[in-house]
Amino acid sequence: MSQAAIDTENLPYADGDFYAFEQLLTSKERDRLAEVRQFLAREVQPIAVDCWNRAEFPMDLIPKLAEIDLVSPVRRQGYSSLFAGLVHAEVTRADTSIATFMGVHDGLFTGSIEALASEEQKEAWLPDIYALRKVGAFGLTEPLGGSDVAGGTRTTARWDGDAWILSGAKRWIGNATFADWVVIYARDVADNQVKGFLVDTSLPGYGATKIENKISLRTVQNADITLDNVRVPGFFKLAGANSFRDVNKVLKVTRLAVAWQAVGQQLAAFDVARRYAVERFQFGRPLASFQLVQEQLVQILGNAVSSMGMMVRLSQLEDAGEAKDEQSALAKAFTTARMRESVALGRSILGGNGIVTDYGMAKIFADAEAVYSYEGTYEVNALVTGRAITGVSAIV
Repeated sequence: MSQAAIDTENLPYADGDFYAFEQLLTSKERDRLAEVRQFLAREVQPIAVDCWNRAEFPMDLIPKLAEIDLVSPVRRQGYSSLFAGLVHAEVTRADTSIATFMGVHDGLFTGSIEALASEEQKEAWLPDIYALRKVGAFGLTEPLGGSDVAGGTRTTARWDGDAWILSGAKRWIGNATFADWVVIYARDVADNQVKGFLVDTSLPGYGATKIENKISLRTVQNADITLDNVRVPGFFKLAGANSFRDVNKVLKVTRLAVAWQAVGQQLAAFDVARRYAVERFQFGRPLASFQLVQEQLVQILGNAVSSMGMMVRLSQLEDAGEAKDEQSALAKAFTTARMRESVALGRSILGGNGIVTDYGMAKIFADAEAVYSYEGTYEVNALVTGRAITGVSAIV
């Protein structure tokens, strides 16, 4: 068989949207999605592997992200949740680290302000946040508290005259090495409730140290945060953040966003694996001519499409105001489990080339591990769903 090149971009179903879910978008949304894809192809994909290898964040990309204006597409710009999800999947498809940067700034940080700040606070803070003049981070996870942080927050807040005094530590905080503001969740010693605070990272007593030696999301600048009697003016306590139940208002939506990331990871794996299978020759034939390789590609596609179908319906429920916590939990658990299988199949198709970042798949494979774990582990999300369908809690 001839080793003539095949135009993989113009093959049927090249975009992976096997059931044409994008047709559910409005024409305006489809045009905007195309614009975002062009931006990602021009500004993100060419630098993604190099930044990942060096574990450095491309700071010069932030003004370009500001210009393309991706922050708060639903609440501020009036787009559908389906459009927002597909955009997040596409950013992930281009580079999971940049998608995580946006997920932290837009979903977790901006989402906290939009959902929990007073109107006066929003008016003061959101213009700079939307324009990325102020980069944000989200401080919830702690060195000794991850899945159990709801009832085990150790960082404390104490009212002192005209300010709150924050003390404690946070861990795995994305963007925190260069963020201007961080939303910190801390337990009020007066009533034992978890409350939220907008913390200026230049305040005395605040420190952030980059976490080194990661094997996943290396471009993301995760940090250990220390809060040594940081004095936060009273105005910077989020008016609507008065218990962990309030925090969950933010997490329900961001958990949905992470499930969309799992879709994007699978599409990225499909892109690389399909192109490689068509272009790589073994035994004088393209890998794609072997039955087992085609079956693996179909499994990746099936995982991605089933995950996307779940997310399309959940996005519709979100827009209707009917989405439930347990539905987001199931989506996060299911899509990330399928993602893990998909990226492993993709890495296998590339053989030895699948373990070097030169071909892209190794980065996709490694980044999937972070997506699998953050915004609630598979196990915790499964138990949240299990509680909903049995009425019995298996969470201690």
